[in-house]
Amino acid sequence: MDGEARDVTFVVREVVEVDDRLVSAMARLIPQLSSSSPPPDAAALAAMVASEASILLVAEDADVDGEQAIVGTMTLAIFRIPTGLRAWIEDVVVDGSARGRGVGEALNRVAIDRARAAGATTVDLTSRPSREAANRLYRRLGFEQRTTNVYRLDL
Repeated sequence: MDGEARDVTFVVREVVEVDDRLVSAMARLIPQLSSSSPPPDAAALAAMVASEASILLVAEDADVDGEQAIVGTMTLAIFRIPTGLRAWIEDVVVDGSARGRGVGEALNRVAIDRARAAGATTVDLTSRPSREAANRLYRRLGFEQRTTNVYRLDL
């Protein structure tokens, strides 16, 4: 499959169809990322998958029954603004049981490759300072911390 990253046990792929396994995985993964945001339901996931602006990536690992278990996910948004085509990585989460195995790195590398192939001129992301391992990964991948203010308006 185009844009896949593989190691001996997991594969990264773009979600093209929503199923119960994905909904269940998101219900398990999103609380590991945010305690304030509920996991997306099937309708919200279907809207993301159908959107031309977002790519939902998952990392799958063979479990004990030979089934593929989703052990990580991220969203890559690609959008055009007056200064060019941009990409933004959001909601990167790797299941606690799979951390330290390169899942987050593989997800990010596939996202970067997809952004580059689409013609994006930059890839941005944010990460809380408390997520030390994630911040080390982003620096290792070549991301540079910018001096900026991040503003948010809750609606």
